[in-house]
Amino acid sequence: MSAPRREYDPEVAGKKSAFELTLLKRLWVYVHPQRWKIAESLALLLFNQLCRLAQPTLIALALDRYLLDAPIEGNWSKVVDAWDRFAQWALVDLGLPLAPYQLLLATFAFSVVLEFVARRRQVWLLDLAGQNALLDLRLALFRHLQRLSSSFYDRTAVGRLVGRATTDVEALAEMFSSGVVTILGDFVNIAAMTAVLLWLSWPLALVCFLMVPVLLGLTLWVRHKVRACYDVLVTRRSAMSAFLHERLVGMALVQSFVQEAAARSRFGEFNVDMRDAQLVAVRWESILSALVELIGSLTTALILWYGGSLVLDGLGLSIGEASPAAQVLTIGTLFMFIDYMTKFFEPLTDLSLKYTVMQNAMTAAAKIFRLMDVDEILPEPAEPKVPAARMGRVEFKGVSFSYNGRPEEDVLHGIDLVLEPGEHVAVVGATGSGKSTLMKLLTRLYEVREGAVLLDGVDVRDYAGVELRTRVGVVPQEVLLFEGSVVDNLRLGHPEVSDQDAIAAGQRLHLDQIVGRFASGWYEQVQERGKNLSSGERQLLAFARALAVAPEIVVLDEATSNVDTATEELLTEALHELLAGRTAMIIAHRLSTVREADRVIVMESGRIVENGSHAELLAKRGHYWRLHQSQFGRETA
Repeated sequence: MSAPRREYDPEVAGKKSAFELTLLKRLWVYVHPQRWKIAESLALLLFNQLCRLAQPTLIALALDRYLLDAPIEGNWSKVVDAWDRFAQWALVDLGLPLAPYQLLLATFAFSVVLEFVARRRQVWLLDLAGQNALLDLRLALFRHLQRLSSSFYDRTAVGRLVGRATTDVEALAEMFSSGVVTILGDFVNIAAMTAVLLWLSWPLALVCFLMVPVLLGLTLWVRHKVRACYDVLVTRRSAMSAFLHERLVGMALVQSFVQEAAARSRFGEFNVDMRDAQLVAVRWESILSALVELIGSLTTALILWYGGSLVLDGLGLSIGEASPAAQVLTIGTLFMFIDYMTKFFEPLTDLSLKYTVMQNAMTAAAKIFRLMDVDEILPEPAEPKVPAARMGRVEFKGVSFSYNGRPEEDVLHGIDLVLEPGEHVAVVGATGSGKSTLMKLLTRLYEVREGAVLLDGVDVRDYAGVELRTRVGVVPQEVLLFEGSVVDNLRLGHPEVSDQDAIAAGQRLHLDQIVGRFASGWYEQVQERGKNLSSGERQLLAFARALAVAPEIVVLDEATSNVDTATEELLTEALHELLAGRTAMIIAHRLSTVREADRVIVMESGRIVENGSHAELLAKRGHYWRLHQSQFGRETA
């Protein structure tokens, strides 16, 4: 039985709650191995915040202790006294050759250097942890994509899947670089700033805090708008990626049918949709950013208005009634308060902007995990079986199959077919008769709906996937070549096949006559999709690729349909070499390629309608004879 199907709908994949706890828990699986790097990064971030807190204090000390002769009272006097004791210890006990003011400048410079070093290390560790986590996530996603059944890819645009593994994962990278840990640092910064502001002057702090509810309210209002925008933006980006992938892969077809204008028009629609979605998101982000800046400026104005009066009281220049002594400020403490107030609003601003980053990341994570939840996976047997003898016998036993699993849409109906060891069986029939489906069921790219496919008496569902596909070599009609050398494409990632074995297989099929024209010979790099090889040469390479693995069964799926004259003779010789001593299923539309087969199977509408040798079927003057007549005419009958 096939695995239960959970449909993948990319349009609703991101409609989950942005900060759904389950998403964060699933992300933690990939973050957990990096926890010590993240912990060190957080510790350095806190140290960095301490350095930033110290700098305004040192400037205020310079103003009140050394540049101005102002009365110092209240909590601020405790800080000044602590500095004086430190200066006494450094200058007298340690004997540093500095004046007190020079010591203050040196301390300030030292805090700036420490902040730089700590921030550099913190950013590096955080990015390293994030990239390592995303590396594991990409690998897990790619492994999952490799396990999904062929039926899933029949229904899903490849461009969307590419977007999941690239664009959406990059959105998570941004979350790591400017999100998780820095958000924790922002909360710590807010708590520290709150305590310091209250300690310096609680009346001024209360004036500052009056604006916080306004800021939070605006943030909560705008975040819902931003969330909706990014859901739309990510969906439209995926749609555009899918369109681009299809048109670029099929560019030759687009040009052949003069569809450039139509493709440009359609891409323009996608482009406009992307722009509009991005602009809506930017509009709300800019509104939030501007409002935060406005609130910060208004708060600074209030502090200057109220705090300035307290400074005047301290200088004895107040116009009205003087304030209580406990509320008197110096110029240094007013400067320090404004600096700390700015630092108080900075993390609030960052949090409002980082929400957008987190929203985008969570939307992307929802889409990624939605894809990883797709369970259209052909299950591996718990205990793979091994046949008693490896002979290469294939049997289709009462096989019925439909691509969507519905019996009323079967493309194969009760197929019974046996290929004896070493037998070459050709399968012919009109397009859509079910020929290639037999090959897909034999290699278990799909699973039968009813019946069984047996290899040496064992159901293919009971084989380990690697074992099954190593025993069955497939040469497709459209040969796909990958990045790498000719030898790499011959080996195709099989570690058990050495370079020497791959080259030997190529030489047996006379591939050396083709690679001889390359400067690097067998190690010549294959251009994208094999552009530096003709269609016939690519087909010959596919033959050699199958031979290098030495399968017991070979399936040729229209493998000689794209043959150019220059390599036709080489292909004919290669075919005999490849099939010698092996069971072969030769799926063909051109009847000229099946005359030497031991047996010919004629299919029509998913059923076997004739079975016999080439001569026997011609003598019957039935389906095969009519196919033969349609291709070659009466004179060759």
